[in-house]
Amino acid sequence: MPTETSSSIFLLFGAACALLIIATIAGEILRLRLAPRGTHPTVETYVTRLHSWWAMVFLLAIALLIGPTGVIILFAFASFAALREFLTLTRKTKADHWALIAAFYVVFPLQFIFIWWGNAGLFSVFIPIYAFLILPILSVMRGAGNNFLSRISETQWGLMICVFCVSHIPALVTLDVNGSTGRSVLLIAFLVLVVQLGDLAEYYTGKRVGKSRIAKTVSPKTREGVACGTAFAAGVGFLLFWITPFNPVVAALIAAIIYLVGVGGALVLAAIKADRGVKNWGHLIPGQGGFVDQMDSVVFAAPIFFHITRYFYGA
Repeated sequence: MPTETSSSIFLLFGAACALLIIATIAGEILRLRLAPRGTHPTVETYVTRLHSWWAMVFLLAIALLIGPTGVIILFAFASFAALREFLTLTRKTKADHWALIAAFYVVFPLQFIFIWWGNAGLFSVFIPIYAFLILPILSVMRGAGNNFLSRISETQWGLMICVFCVSHIPALVTLDVNGSTGRSVLLIAFLVLVVQLGDLAEYYTGKRVGKSRIAKTVSPKTREGVACGTAFAAGVGFLLFWITPFNPVVAALIAAIIYLVGVGGALVLAAIKADRGVKNWGHLIPGQGGFVDQMDSVVFAAPIFFHITRYFYGA
């Protein structure tokens, strides 16, 4: 990895740690003010999210410093865990066993192998075309059974969200973008920081001043919170333009776009959880759920960010 890129990663890591220290101190102050003798649900959730953020920042920094190999391994592990969480909550019969085996042991590894090869043509179409057509055939060969359409659709959506979308995060390292040769690994930092910091701002402001819910039956997200989150994400994008091939204004615009797509993704996954009658996808972090819960916004934003960057800035 070029020395300049390593220096940028260390700078970002230091800045992220500084922000998290400030946010952690603010959380402790809020805890003392709002719940001096007990617990305050909103503050406790906020503090728990900060704890998960500390872990994510350290893991991502290590992966970025290792380079493309470290990034691909990290997100392959996250993708496998997320797919397992997702499909655990779906309805399956014996007729689906072949399709599930193919999803975990053929489709999943091949998608990340294509990422490793840097073959954008293959990893962009492999799941939404080939896997989507072949998996139903494998199931129907063993007998369609009841609820065939819903069962196979759940498997397809699991692959789409947990493998296809997640794989576009490490796929960013394969991009050869104008003006940032060897620095495409920093695009991952841009994506994660913009979306996750926007989410954090949306959560806090939504709880404090939010009144109008966007999707009342599935999520507490409010219009006011999302508006603040969008502005904050755009501001973060503006400040981080130097790690991207974008100018400051374009960086802010793209940051706002991917943040809003991430909000939509969080709402979709919240609706799926409501349909399944569960609060969280897993139990990775007490009170905060599993991998899917932690990555819901980023995974929806990743393919959009990848293809915008590749189309307009690809070499």
